Amino acid sequence: MTTDGTTGERSGGPAALPYREVTDARGRTFRVGETAHSLLGMGRAWMVWLPWIAMMGVSVFEYGFSSAEDTLQHVHGWTLTESFWIASIWAVFQAGVAFPAGRLREKDVLSARTCMLLGAVLAGIGFASLAEVSNYVLAMIGYSVLGGAGAGLVYATCINMVGKWYPENRGARTGFVNGGFAYGTLPLIFVFSYWFHPSDFRVVLNVIALGMLVVVGVSGFFFKDPPKNWWPDDVDPLNRGRSVSDARAARRMEKNPPAMRQFTPKEAIKTGQLPLMWVALVCIGGVSLFGINFQVPFAKSLGFGPLVAASSAGVLAVVNGVGRAAVGWLSDYLGRRTTLVLVLLVAAGAQVGVLWSGQAHNEPFFLIFAFINGFGGGAFYPLFAALVPDYFGENNNAQNYGLVYSAKLVGGVGGGGLAASVISAWGYSGGYYLAFGIALLSALLALCLRQPGAPRGKRSPARALAGSKTA
Repeated sequence: MTTDGTTGERSGGPAALPYREVTDARGRTFRVGETAHSLLGMGRAWMVWLPWIAMMGVSVFEYGFSSAEDTLQHVHGWTLTESFWIASIWAVFQAGVAFPAGRLREKDVLSARTCMLLGAVLAGIGFASLAEVSNYVLAMIGYSVLGGAGAGLVYATCINMVGKWYPENRGARTGFVNGGFAYGTLPLIFVFSYWFHPSDFRVVLNVIALGMLVVVGVSGFFFKDPPKNWWPDDVDPLNRGRSVSDARAARRMEKNPPAMRQFTPKEAIKTGQLPLMWVALVCIGGVSLFGINFQVPFAKSLGFGPLVAASSAGVLAVVNGVGRAAVGWLSDYLGRRTTLVLVLLVAAGAQVGVLWSGQAHNEPFFLIFAFINGFGGGAFYPLFAALVPDYFGENNNAQNYGLVYSAKLVGGVGGGGLAASVISAWGYSGGYYLAFGIALLSALLALCLRQPGAPRGKRSPARALAGSKTA
């Protein structure tokens, strides 16, 4: 559609449009003039708070399972390896649904609201199946397949929603929403550690499933995507510093400039950067899930009491979540790639720290390194989520991030079922040293990331956009 750059009127017609489209010197188009309230009926901050609440609603899938697995093994007769294969296949479907759901969403086959409501139903069914089904195959279908797909729909929709509504400041807000996926499960970790027994496990699991259905369903009912190329009306996309808020946005975009153009999934793959992100996320995603799945069993194997075991899991979940928000904010000012490399190095060091402090039976240091492991083991997720639209644009972000996030398909298997096999063969020492090496590899890969089409050298986006024009 052609629009007048000043009045926003249709070419050849009198009907005034509520927006205008401006184009920078490289051809990147921005749709400006529409307020979030005119599009949503409420402020765009709701597209942070509601996804955050929904993410907390499904967080127990990933961060609570290890605390519940002892009782589940006992009542269902599963081995340690069998129970963690359930967690691994859950991660496969949770990550695998992101790309096809994103494609259907961006083709207008599914709306964001529909994805959330469907996710709420599937997630509820998945968690209830742990209570009602002892057959291993049926439990795998219910929890891992249906529950994983439901949690994946919620996760992917929430993360993409924030990036679309905050294209100029996505780091901090994406990190905040992503954090809910970790610390939201904190109360349930202690429930599983102290009040989750064979006598009452069905009641506990069914109540959690019902709460998940209600929280996610109600939050998701209000979800709505912005139009393609939408940009907030109070921020100058050409970095001309029209106001104080524009000046702050310009400083953030100096470190994280908008994508050079809108890349389709095929185009993003051809740049080589999306595959590089995928491999890096495979590596660190497996390390993260290894820590989530095995920190409590490791603590128990050392003879630490249930308070230390539960506290280490609780610390991991809280710091994992708070760390996501913190690094999201930090990346707005230090740069996304620089922050990502630092986080990956911290994650690598934490693996050795948890192992050494545990083997030394030093409970205070074990909790400290659980703190560090929690930070490094989750803070990378919002950074990848923000890097994808930074590199490839917002219009196809649901698909592009879905492709990158599919790395968890491989990482989930490595951090769950395969890791259980490694520990059975090599012990916890072998498992933690292997995780250390893999995390280092991920940091090296992240160092190679470059924004596609960006000019070489240090050039200010404001200067690069000098001479920009309105379409």
